[in-house]
Amino acid sequence: MKQATVAGKLPDQKRRSFWLRHLHQWHWISSAICLIAMLLFAATGITLNHSAQIEAHPQVSGKQAQLPRDLLAQLGAQEHKDKDVVPAPLARWLDKQFGIDVGPQPGEWSPEELYVSLPRPGGDAWLRVDLGNGKVEYEKTDRGWVSYFNDLHKGRNTGAAWSWFIDIFAVACLVFCITGLFLLQLHAGNRPVTWPLVGLGLVVPLVLAIIFIH
Repeated sequence: MKQATVAGKLPDQKRRSFWLRHLHQWHWISSAICLIAMLLFAATGITLNHSAQIEAHPQVSGKQAQLPRDLLAQLGAQEHKDKDVVPAPLARWLDKQFGIDVGPQPGEWSPEELYVSLPRPGGDAWLRVDLGNGKVEYEKTDRGWVSYFNDLHKGRNTGAAWSWFIDIFAVACLVFCITGLFLLQLHAGNRPVTWPLVGLGLVVPLVLAIIFIH
């Protein structure tokens, strides 16, 4: 009888060992992937929550230049609709003159001028080209490192590559949390306080939301 009981427990132990091994593996891999980014998002969560108390000192810088006559004539000879991209010759000249990469950026075209908005994390910038006299104005606003990392947290004006990173990071966080939940379930028998703590993590934000958020 005793041997039968021991034999019956073996499959359960093997199954538990299998799941523990694989869950631990996925848990530590996902936690390693998430670690640095999670620290960044946690820290910027605090700075965003207290953004009104963190004083910013924007620094505004501007540059001016004169568009070469041949390039100005080339722009004048072409028909441009509103939201057309910045022509490649002009983009190359702007990169050389101001050190800015406008890329395939759409512009606001009118018979008098070209205006290009160049938003960026932690600041803003804009560019204006007078299509009559060729005067070029460029202005950049820098709101500092805190604003920069806050915008990374929000994915504001960060481009496609960072957007993909946020999605991949979110998936890794889900793997980390879900494997952690299953590990809690496997170890909960020896840790009676496990589910009360998990429940507390649900109840506290729920009560706060119901009572204090209207």
